[in-house]
Amino acid sequence: MSRISKFLILQACILLLSFTAAAAPDGFETDMCSTSEGRLQITFLGHASLEMDFHGRHIYIDPCGEVTDFSKMPKADIILFTSEHRDHFDLKAIEELRSENTLVVLTELCAAKYTEGIVMKNEDVKIVQGVRIEGVPAYNIVHKRVSGFPYHLKGMGNGYIITFGDTRIYIAGDTEKIPEMDELGDIDVAFLPVALPDAMTLEMAADAVKVIKPKIFYPYRYGNTDISELKELLKGQPETEVRVRNMK
Repeated sequence: MSRISKFLILQACILLLSFTAAAAPDGFETDMCSTSEGRLQITFLGHASLEMDFHGRHIYIDPCGEVTDFSKMPKADIILFTSEHRDHFDLKAIEELRSENTLVVLTELCAAKYTEGIVMKNEDVKIVQGVRIEGVPAYNIVHKRVSGFPYHLKGMGNGYIITFGDTRIYIAGDTEKIPEMDELGDIDVAFLPVALPDAMTLEMAADAVKVIKPKIFYPYRYGNTDISELKELLKGQPETEVRVRNMK
């Protein structure tokens, strides 16, 4: 085999492994993603809590002290909150992660509890420390409280699309499959909540994936839901890889 052929095979392997799994030093699962502007590392902290490391910038989504001791984690450059609910929004975690350079992105209801952040509404787009962040709707249509009100009202919570180079990461927040998902555009990685009574059923999540068509789908904040059926529900969609990490 010629050197050129070997080189081409090597390059193909690198492309196939552009989103690979690894173990984080502190025991959390971590995936590495190649973007057009360098490597993105995603660390799965648990439930709705994620950490993303891009060129040394540490971005946290919904840090909650129930999943880890954030005083032992790297200081945050950006913290994003999707909801004011206690399993997403944690004032102590902010204090443990915050430095003088930290910027906190909040929903309006979160801002009522923490006044030193950047408020984003659905459909807002902001560049935060060089990172493009889009606010998108997150709400319930079907699942409702005993009172008859949806668990999450439209406009109260946020999902986010975070762009790293040419890679778009969709963090859905607390939501069901909603019409606005039809308009998200190209999504490379999607995090969708799979849990009752206030988020998606397995079937809703599968339907959402079929609409969004991400390259990678991570179910998250799934609690005790048996998500093993998701791969079966999505076996007719080969363009999407279902990845399960410890995000109970």
